[in-house]
Amino acid sequence: MSVPAFLAKLVAREDVSARMAALQRPVVFTNGVFDVLHRGHATYLAKARQLGASLVVALNTDASAKRLGKGPDRPLNNQDDRAAVMAALESVSLVTWFDEDTPLALITELKPDILVKGGDYDMSRLAETAVVKAYGGKAVAIPFVAGYSTTALVKKIRTTP
Repeated sequence: MSVPAFLAKLVAREDVSARMAALQRPVVFTNGVFDVLHRGHATYLAKARQLGASLVVALNTDASAKRLGKGPDRPLNNQDDRAAVMAALESVSLVTWFDEDTPLALITELKPDILVKGGDYDMSRLAETAVVKAYGGKAVAIPFVAGYSTTALVKKIRTTP
């Protein structure tokens, strides 16, 4: 049985710079845990991709995700499973990981053309925004799709009899 083609989008941290260099520009970059994908995520990622020719998604490793304080059992899906599901999305060009609390070092290395975050972020307060703007890139917040949240979904699953 052959390996699904979308798995070729998975790129180790040490190889992502070289792989990103081959992508069509402008390159959009976003990051997150993306623990349980839902409609809000899919819409957000599609809108992010519309801002450029390629979309790079950096996932928090399991250790990094645990430090975010979303709960002792999060992420529910491990980083390899989260990455595989993310890579299967048409809007996503490459998927990599970062183990730090923020993707600042990765963004500094990759220098994407556009940084995208969800609407709950004040872009002007992020160190990542300052880095991207310093080399001439843009930082954009994409509004959330109302009613979709992994935390709310997990709560609903746990409380439904």
